[in-house]
Amino acid sequence: MRRVFVVLKTVKPVILFASVGALLLLSALGVWNVAGRAHAAPSGDAEQVFAQASQETGVPSDLLKAICQMEGHMHMHSGSPNIGDGYGCMNLVHTDADGCQAQLSNAGLPCTHHFTRRQINTLDHAAQLMHVSQEQIKSDFATNIRAGAWILREDAQKASSSHSLPTNLADWYGAVAAYSNATVSSTATMYADAVYKLIQNGFTATTDQGATVSLQAQAVTPHRQTYIAPRDALPTGCQQQGAEYGPAINCILDPQKYDCNKVADNQPCNYDSANRPTDLPITHIVIHDVEGSALSALATFQDPTFAVSAHYIIDTDGTVYQAVRHEDIAFQAGNFWYNQHSIGIEHAGYDKDGYLWYNAAEYLASAKLVAFLIEKYHIPFDHDHIVSHGTIPSPNLQVAPNHVDPGPYWLWEYYAKLTLGELFSPLAKRTRQGFVTLIPPSGRRPLGPHGTETKDNFNFFYLYTEPSTKSDLIPHQPDKPTEWNETDTVESLISYYYTDKKPDEAGSGMMMYKIWYGTEDQASTQGPQGQYAHAKEAWLAAPRDGVLEGFGLGQPVVLHQNNASVLPIYGRPAATEQDWKGDQIGEAPDKAVFISAYTDREVASDGSQTLWYEINFNHRQAWVLANEVTTL
Repeated sequence: MRRVFVVLKTVKPVILFASVGALLLLSALGVWNVAGRAHAAPSGDAEQVFAQASQETGVPSDLLKAICQMEGHMHMHSGSPNIGDGYGCMNLVHTDADGCQAQLSNAGLPCTHHFTRRQINTLDHAAQLMHVSQEQIKSDFATNIRAGAWILREDAQKASSSHSLPTNLADWYGAVAAYSNATVSSTATMYADAVYKLIQNGFTATTDQGATVSLQAQAVTPHRQTYIAPRDALPTGCQQQGAEYGPAINCILDPQKYDCNKVADNQPCNYDSANRPTDLPITHIVIHDVEGSALSALATFQDPTFAVSAHYIIDTDGTVYQAVRHEDIAFQAGNFWYNQHSIGIEHAGYDKDGYLWYNAAEYLASAKLVAFLIEKYHIPFDHDHIVSHGTIPSPNLQVAPNHVDPGPYWLWEYYAKLTLGELFSPLAKRTRQGFVTLIPPSGRRPLGPHGTETKDNFNFFYLYTEPSTKSDLIPHQPDKPTEWNETDTVESLISYYYTDKKPDEAGSGMMMYKIWYGTEDQASTQGPQGQYAHAKEAWLAAPRDGVLEGFGLGQPVVLHQNNASVLPIYGRPAATEQDWKGDQIGEAPDKAVFISAYTDREVASDGSQTLWYEINFNHRQAWVLANEVTTL
């Protein structure tokens, strides 16, 4: 059996019962209230926009409001497209057949290989219907609403044998499902269900200009039978049936071409067949972003020379593709121990400016999939088991650093609430003195005027050398932009142990917490040693309204060994010293304190066992031997 240790280079997108998963997932949509700005503009103009679009097209204004809220949170994103090439709060789409060209124009990235994707041109078609320019639809709120209304009108007429419009709100369900542009029935109906859930619950929101838009809750039961399933062609190598997750498209790779245990030794491959969870427990789910589109990821996985894969890919419209079976080991985490114990989920988008790419449909589809997986494999829903690719350590310095996706704009609390609904509560975690867990407002829902995000929308939080945000940031890797450098930051919903706290001496209003943090202070050193981390005390700057003291997951552990002033930190657990001796990624002084969320017991071929403690070492997890820790 060949083992491939690979860093993902080319592709970087409480138990819950499935019977209630969809209801819990959708219920979170109905409780948004984002109108609380101190100086909101008069609501009349915005309300009039929806009323006029409804009068012009015959589409109910409440339906237009719900779609504009779900797709774009009433924002136009400054005329910029999302990763699916959709514009404005109504998500009018223009896609090029060559997905690589879109990747070039949207993100300025080079094409590594070309792939064909389905063309959607609702933007072009709406412009023709209305006799306006595409630029007007992209940038003008009122024109964007009208454009979406005209597409919905056509979708409704196509669904009617008499080409007439529905006479009541419930009968618009089929048109809403078609408006999703989904090629998969389950994705289209999930989209329509979410829109109607918003209508049932109502909401209040604000536009880019600060105008208030309200939708009163309505007791409407959609007529699902009005939906006509799409018949569009699936991507090459995919079929409707056979995925392990019912709503997913089956794009499972052929083992004769891709399985490293079946192809010839001199041939490329990108996953290992296994018998999980019988031979290896599935304990983690890894959240990735593609650094491109879903179909670019699928095309990469279907080319074994890239030596990468993931179990699932989620598109911006909520379509889910399965590429590797659960029982098999995908090469996705950049650390083979995590590969062995996890299911990897890629999401269309880019990490450094994820706020432009991640959207409601993608979050919803991902949350529903994760709800299914955590029930099936009894995986706890916390940020120590549902991990970012960016919180996974490199197994050793030879392949460091690992990646940072899904990046600072993945909204972890929002994602947790979509997955668990009312079952999610950070206060349900264990109460412990010395715990600090970040749960900032920036992670609760998409924020920011004009589709942009400020520092307050960030879900990375910085560490300083002193209890002042005017002091220096801790030593960090200099070759990465400050905004998404994972060597001097932490993510939300992960617990750390603090030994002191002080108000920010710079007067920002932040609270400063002194924690132990694996600092990469050898960045000037050439080669792998430049990634070596020394644990030092540093000051974490946390927003006062986004921090929980005394609540968190795990237990504090003190590193200690007699006659040792420093203790080794490893990138993965292993069964024998011969296996782990090359995997040291850092060190910590005697008596340093960390939070450990879980343990792992590795068994050698002779039956001997080695117990390991995971620790939240810095932005990433790391591992220490059990005989070198004392629990508090």
